[in-house]
Amino acid sequence: MTEYVTVRAPGEGEIIINKSRFICAAWPCATEEEALGILRSEKERTRDASHHCWAYILGANMGQMRYSDDGEPGGTAGLPIIETMKARQVTNCLVIITRYFGGILLGAGGLTRAYRQSCKTALDAAGIVRMIPSLVLCCTVSYALADRVRQCLAALPVRVLDTQWGENVRLMYAVRLSDDAGAKEKLTQLCGGKAVFEKIREEMTAWEETGQ
Repeated sequence: MTEYVTVRAPGEGEIIINKSRFICAAWPCATEEEALGILRSEKERTRDASHHCWAYILGANMGQMRYSDDGEPGGTAGLPIIETMKARQVTNCLVIITRYFGGILLGAGGLTRAYRQSCKTALDAAGIVRMIPSLVLCCTVSYALADRVRQCLAALPVRVLDTQWGENVRLMYAVRLSDDAGAKEKLTQLCGGKAVFEKIREEMTAWEETGQ
């Protein structure tokens, strides 16, 4: 599994430039079929718009790219969209900028800036995350240790997913593969070796770029 940057969820924003309205939207997507399906749906939903300019990048290595100016002057829409995505290293993502023309021509430079700004707005609305190889683990401890373990987990670079109270306390958490050994060592030391760890699954997990 290779880590990569993408968007957390579908997101949408809007900007107005010289009376033209730009609807700025981004979606996470894994395949070309999925991206083109979203594009068809959005074109139908906003079929009264002047332009639907778009770009997508797919694959953890950003190996598949495609974009369209959809009637705007060549190189002023799709290209600045995809260049903005590349600059932020975003993949497995579709960006669609829907423009409602406001009657004032922006010129080639103005259009390029408008679509670059629109792409930034779309990506910010969808939320940038890094998909990182991670583990979902279960840490089982006694009730006597539960509060201390929960406090320790809160201070570690992990994400607590669930707590189950039964004969013992089972704490489910996600951790990056690179952080797993260090987190286990601290929990083991805290519990005097009495914590039992169970690997639930290994997966790609979204982590915020600026923190956990």
